[in-house]
Amino acid sequence: MKVAGFAGFSGSGKTTLVEQLIPELRMRGLRVSVVKHAHHSFDVDHPGKDTYRHREAGAFEVVAASDKRLMLVREFEQPAVLSVHHLLAELYQGVDWVLVEGFKESDLLKIEVWRHPEAGQTARPVRYPDDDFVVAVATDAPALPVPTGLPVLDLNSPSAVADFLLEQAHRFEYDWELHGGALPATVR
Repeated sequence: MKVAGFAGFSGSGKTTLVEQLIPELRMRGLRVSVVKHAHHSFDVDHPGKDTYRHREAGAFEVVAASDKRLMLVREFEQPAVLSVHHLLAELYQGVDWVLVEGFKESDLLKIEVWRHPEAGQTARPVRYPDDDFVVAVATDAPALPVPTGLPVLDLNSPSAVADFLLEQAHRFEYDWELHGGALPATVR
């Protein structure tokens, strides 16, 4: 499994790029999963549905499955801080690529997404000068605010970003031993 992170400030285009990369990689015959950092309280379940009712009744985990989809919702009794590595261990291991959105402080190799500010906006700082895990910058800017020797990718060309990932695939191979020995859920 190969894992590539995408980091940048809110509004930089991370979600759009990841959304566009999924079909690009799928068209090349690859299976893709996504890990997304969510803030605070979020919900994928809806009031009145059976799974919501089970969770509200106090179930620690609720799994719902059909012939097309599986959903797992886990409620933590105390606030939990999960690393991206914990989440990767929950994924199905038959996937070719995992695209990780957010987790900008992680030790995963990542592409920084940086957008040129629009008129009247203040430019956001860049991470790549100080983050050794940034291996490329995807941008729409004619020039970056800090010169770099890193590859600069066209933010508006998901096929070029996919080409970069595939050309550098060996660098993105996920090493379970390196990341705390967390084993995938299917191996435990």
